[in-house]
Amino acid sequence: MAFRDLIPWSRQENRLPIPVRAEPEGGRPSHPLLSLRHDMNRLFDDVLRGFGSPAFGDLESGVSWPYVELGESANEIRVTAELPGLDEKDVELTVEEGVLTLRGEKRSEVEDTDRGYSERSYGRFERRIGLPKGIERDKVEATFKDGVLTVILPKTEAANENARRIPVNGKAA
Repeated sequence: MAFRDLIPWSRQENRLPIPVRAEPEGGRPSHPLLSLRHDMNRLFDDVLRGFGSPAFGDLESGVSWPYVELGESANEIRVTAELPGLDEKDVELTVEEGVLTLRGEKRSEVEDTDRGYSERSYGRFERRIGLPKGIERDKVEATFKDGVLTVILPKTEAANENARRIPVNGKAA
């Protein structure tokens, strides 16, 4: 007996262990257990989407926290990260071998003694951003204000000399 024979249904086949009638026009399964599963999946997707995390169905999209915005001028590269609820002591920045690494830990504790309610959440994060050659590592500056981290990475003179403008033609080849 193969291990696959022990599983009541497989991912490749669309068989279910319980008999199911056709779904009504509302899109919900007609069997009560399948309807409950559908509702629970939707509930968890809605809850996670509200906290900036990808929903279960969106895990393959690659969205990660914190949200980062990149900008570039002739003299510098500017990285802005949104880190609400954090302080500068919760964040660590490093620049090494052409990579800017942003790490930290978010801790949240809420306690309401009147209602007998407490909630704690902890989580580590890390974002790695590839940088072009020609960054002056010794002159990198970072500021943190109102939950927004701004990192300014100055470019060397050689970085601007290597840039080449490519003309864009309007006709297809």
